[in-house]
Amino acid sequence: MNTPQNVEARTMRKVLRRFVPLLIICFIASFLDRVNVGFAALTMSRDLGFTNTVFGLGAGLFFIGYFFFEVPSNLALVRFGARRWIARIMFTWAILSAATAFVTGAYGFYFVRILLGVAEAGFFPGVILFLTMWVPSAYRGRVVASFMAAMPFASVFGSPVSGYLLGLDHVFGLKGWQLLFIAEALPSLVLAVVVLKVLRDSPAQAEWLAPDERDWLTQTIALEQQRKVSVMTHGFFNIVKRPVVLLLGAAYFGIVGFNFGLSFFLPQIVRQFHLSLAMVGWVAAIPFAVGGVGMIVWGRHSDRHNERRFHLLVPIALAIIGLGGSTLVSLPVLKLALLCVASFGVFSALPIFWAVMPGLLGPAVAAVGFAVVNSIGNLSGFAAPYVVGVIADATGSTGGGLMAIAIYGCVAFAILACITGAYSRRIPQQVALDGETRQAGSH
Repeated sequence: MNTPQNVEARTMRKVLRRFVPLLIICFIASFLDRVNVGFAALTMSRDLGFTNTVFGLGAGLFFIGYFFFEVPSNLALVRFGARRWIARIMFTWAILSAATAFVTGAYGFYFVRILLGVAEAGFFPGVILFLTMWVPSAYRGRVVASFMAAMPFASVFGSPVSGYLLGLDHVFGLKGWQLLFIAEALPSLVLAVVVLKVLRDSPAQAEWLAPDERDWLTQTIALEQQRKVSVMTHGFFNIVKRPVVLLLGAAYFGIVGFNFGLSFFLPQIVRQFHLSLAMVGWVAAIPFAVGGVGMIVWGRHSDRHNERRFHLLVPIALAIIGLGGSTLVSLPVLKLALLCVASFGVFSALPIFWAVMPGLLGPAVAAVGFAVVNSIGNLSGFAAPYVVGVIADATGSTGGGLMAIAIYGCVAFAILACITGAYSRRIPQQVALDGETRQAGSH
């Protein structure tokens, strides 16, 4: 029987199967190209004479380019279409990631990292915006959680591969770290072509949907778009200067700091366990595996209980305890266990943060509001590695810098505790309105 429920089920099954696996794979490639410099540093810094400060600054400069070009990139996506713009992002970041293999000094390293940030700017919020054009909000929460799970799993898969490639000196006349950058950029080049062939800019262009499926999806998305207030109504700078936008950006700064503290420096921490490069790759994958599983399980638990505030604050507290505690112990097994706690915390908090955001911001400004918060938050990708590098050069240990990240995490916790407390009555109503989750037992 061709009921509306059957049309919906058929349509979403086709949409999710066509787009979600591809976007997850693209995000894995993106995140790996962004953070593989953490593994390369194990031998690149020695070969090029980089101090911890030079490495930290270069790793972080990626996010300066990213910050200034993220909102323009999102607006360009709207103008040129998601299919072409996401493919452009992937192609240029692949070329620049591979170019990192040929830097010969600090300034070349800085330059390429800035350009890489410019090239990749807008990918994450662009995909989130693309999903709003294709995935009704009743499905979007679980899709975003699955998409964001690519971050830890990129490191789960990439860490052993990076450790292996790092040990392949003199293959094709290249150092291991050079081979790492080139080999791990190749999937993004291939995926850019796949994106051009598979993505479509709107449901109206979905030739692979039946007419009734295409009509249902087009009408559903159009109805949801009508609830949004135009950005022009509010004005760009009026949106940017809203206190809630700035506070959410400051809180996200702390959450992302945990992420990049782990991503950039975990290989160096594990290397201190006196393991081979290959074993460093396998052991460094463990915290990210814990984080990836936690992200999925915790997100589903939040959906099932239709609750966000507790599910956001608890993992942030665990990230603070785990990362801060790891700097106070020396036993490798205990240090690794605490890093697993930190990884579980930060990756479990991320999808809940993005699920809470629409209720906190209101229905006005998805394209700009999300991009602004993401841009501010990602500045910690510059600050965190630079601070850790400076403190490591001064003290001989990454512990002080990681503790600084944990302390700022307390600030993020306090901001979100206050905001979600103040909006505690509004969040469930807005979530229900946007369909980000359903009542317990309805999934």
